[in-house]
Amino acid sequence: MNTPVTTSRRNPRGSGLRAAAASAAAVALAATGLAALPSSASAAADGIVVQYRTSASGASADQSEPWLKVRNAGSSSVPLSGVKLRYYFKADSASAAYRFACSWAVKGCANITGTFGTPANPTATADRYLEIGFTAGAGSLAPGADTGDMQLRFHQASWASLVQSDDYSFGPDRTAYGDWSKVTAHVSGATVWGEAPGGNGPTDPPDPTDPPTDPPGDAPTLFDDFNYSSHTDPKIGANGWSVRSNPGGPGVPGATWAPENVTFASQSGNSVMNLETSTAGTGASTKHSEILTKSMKFKNGTYASRVKFSDAPRSGPDGDRIVQTFFTINDLKAPMADDYAEYDFEYLPNGGWGEPANILYTTSWETYRPDPWEAVNAHSEVRASYAGWHDLVVTIDDNRITYYVDGQHFGTHGAAYLPERPMSINFNQWLIDLQGQPSTTPRSYDQQVDYVLHVKDQVLTPAQVNAMVGSYRSAGKTFEDTVPGS
Repeated sequence: MNTPVTTSRRNPRGSGLRAAAASAAAVALAATGLAALPSSASAAADGIVVQYRTSASGASADQSEPWLKVRNAGSSSVPLSGVKLRYYFKADSASAAYRFACSWAVKGCANITGTFGTPANPTATADRYLEIGFTAGAGSLAPGADTGDMQLRFHQASWASLVQSDDYSFGPDRTAYGDWSKVTAHVSGATVWGEAPGGNGPTDPPDPTDPPTDPPGDAPTLFDDFNYSSHTDPKIGANGWSVRSNPGGPGVPGATWAPENVTFASQSGNSVMNLETSTAGTGASTKHSEILTKSMKFKNGTYASRVKFSDAPRSGPDGDRIVQTFFTINDLKAPMADDYAEYDFEYLPNGGWGEPANILYTTSWETYRPDPWEAVNAHSEVRASYAGWHDLVVTIDDNRITYYVDGQHFGTHGAAYLPERPMSINFNQWLIDLQGQPSTTPRSYDQQVDYVLHVKDQVLTPAQVNAMVGSYRSAGKTFEDTVPGS
């Protein structure tokens, strides 16, 4: 058995901000993305107005500081979770990576998200943008109300000085709030304020509501319906999988990774894999479960799986801080190594990592250092129950990483987080700690997996993924792997 890639799974909200900025609340490096956007709106069509000022007005600065307000000039309430803002700028170099932070906000920095993207048609003053979004916790804007101050900033990941004077959205004389059309606003996929540079609409992920088209048929592909008899079935290894048994992180110290907790059963005519995690409240009694590909040969392209998350244990008392996952990963060769990569779906039904209740994260990792802890990543999240079956898709091309849940766009993370080396494909379920439920009564949790699909170097829509899986099943084909080794 190959030794699986193991990671000390972390709070995905960790970021690589310098200590000099530690006094400000660094926030998420990602945001829920948009459907296809028109390039401009000459007036506040839906009543939304963006106001801007800068607190760093120099031609160059350590960090850019676009402070923003969103005002509702309309006659009906607007949920902020459906509003996105874009601030356009020129990168300081083609390889420059940027980090976003929120210093203070009336709505609370925890309710404001930010990610970086690349316009479809870069201009001399705009080849990147910062997209600002809001979580459900930001609430709604009543008619006539505004968000209040959002004191935002971004800087180069290296903390090198950046040039602002050539940035499309920068206004050096804007030292007091005023309407600013060079920051665009979008509500539920429509541009309602401002004008994008050059009249060009932003680059956006495929619309998941597009009618399904025939997926490409000639790309190297991995498909597995997990049609196995047990964790000892020799076909598992022959098909390139490893059921983990080696010790180590993530999760509860002293826990084991139990191959026997990976089982298979038929449901509605399909074989379904079950990952069980169990504990009686001690490290020695805790059993995690994981299955992963032996080979790290997967990089750009489309990854998809149908996964059943659970909010409650199959038996015993509830409350454990459990993590249910589908992800790709490679090995960290050295602290802060820039060729590390990891792309996660992680569901926490009982909270954890500072969250009090259920939350679904998608996280894209550039790198990290385990001790002392430092991380560079981007994440998107929704605080809601995801109990039940869900279609999970993540696509990676040469510009971005895009996540979908149940055919809907969940988040997009920028080029700074693209993989440099191939990865393995993994599913696991594990406990962060034993503090969520102190009982010593035995309990167990289930995560189920219907199938996994990877199509090398091709970006598929969720509709194309469903069509491709349906084609395999109509043909009675339960496994195929034509992806060449790395």
